[in-house]
Amino acid sequence: MNSVIDNKDINDEREPGIEPKKFVLWLMLVSSTMLFAAFTSAVIVRRGDGNWTVFELPQMFLYSSIIIAISSLFMQWALSSAKKDKITELKISLSITFILGVIFILAQIEGWSQMVEQSVYFSFANPSGSFVYVITGVHLAHIVVGLGYLLVIFIKTLQHKIHKENLRGIAMCTTFWHFIGIVWIYLYVFLFLNR
Repeated sequence: MNSVIDNKDINDEREPGIEPKKFVLWLMLVSSTMLFAAFTSAVIVRRGDGNWTVFELPQMFLYSSIIIAISSLFMQWALSSAKKDKITELKISLSITFILGVIFILAQIEGWSQMVEQSVYFSFANPSGSFVYVITGVHLAHIVVGLGYLLVIFIKTLQHKIHKENLRGIAMCTTFWHFIGIVWIYLYVFLFLNR
């Protein structure tokens, strides 16, 4: 009898723990936050050393900020649709989020083209421009990962694996997508003020 009670106590202690997949997601988010914090700290330190070229941040980066903010609204709509088992709305909102993510990438590439038109290149002679390329490039890699995640969730939706009884995948995808949206808006404001 004691062994049954002991086993029950052990199982009860394990239940409140975080799911491994969620733990990995949050570990990635914390790591990414630290990475971008390191980049922005490096900008502040390097800017204080002089040899810093001030240039106009491309207008396209502002447009991409608006695009990523709108995409977050559609991602939230996708999660809400999944919770209500509105599968058609879920497919539509995931599709729109994905399309906006692709448009965001194209806007970033256009932003880089606008930097080149201003003769701002990735070089050690102009660390201010180099920082913008590195920071936006690393963020763009996060967007690509997010698009891959969206694609997986969309496929699972088509397979009827995403619904109100199984929300973990889409909830985690929503968290990641909101995260990269918030990070971009922070980066845009930071780069606008510290270019």
